[in-house]
Amino acid sequence: MSTRSSSSPPARGDGPDAVTERALDAEGLLVAGLDEVGRGAGAGPLTGGGAILDLAAVPSGLRDSKLLTPERRTELDRHVRDHAEVATGEVPHHELDEVGLAAALRIAAQRAVEALERRPDVVLIDGNVDLLAGLGYRTEVLVGGDDRSVSIAAASIVAKVHRDAWMIAQAPRHPPYGFDTNKGYATDHHLRALATHGPCELHRRSWQPIRVLLGAKQLTMHGADGTG
Repeated sequence: MSTRSSSSPPARGDGPDAVTERALDAEGLLVAGLDEVGRGAGAGPLTGGGAILDLAAVPSGLRDSKLLTPERRTELDRHVRDHAEVATGEVPHHELDEVGLAAALRIAAQRAVEALERRPDVVLIDGNVDLLAGLGYRTEVLVGGDDRSVSIAAASIVAKVHRDAWMIAQAPRHPPYGFDTNKGYATDHHLRALATHGPCELHRRSWQPIRVLLGAKQLTMHGADGTG
């Protein structure tokens, strides 16, 4: 299937629109947006989000999920779920460690799109890589897509709200790390907790701060027994 890439247009302040979706809809094509969250986190899953919007009921205020307050994300997530087909696809931390980040991004994308109720004719993908290459989908890859396409912005919000809720639910089981506030990202508090307690079962061993931490501990152990 074909892939079309589009570089980022000049920045604009009014957020994403439905121009691409409406043009494809006019051709009778079913369009989905695709985005992911959790790429830079050190704990928890990588989560892909997919969204097929009802173009007659696109909520105002859609933005890249990172630019919204948690309260506004939750409001928009509720509206999107009420007026769209949405799905998420996750790669757990341990699977990400096994396959690597690049492969995990493709797996999360595939799982999210395949979880949609209908198979889209075209998938709009945020970024500069066709995460669905070789899987038989027609795709359009949009650099800065979550600020250009309402479908991608909706997918970003759905994925972000879903992943954040999961991390918040895990926080009571792992109190030192503050997952309810940092969601697994490298805040000062999170890094201090890692230095004090080491990683918990939700941490990605492939994450750079944890690789450094575990490597330092191994060096200390070797030095202590005289084998270093």
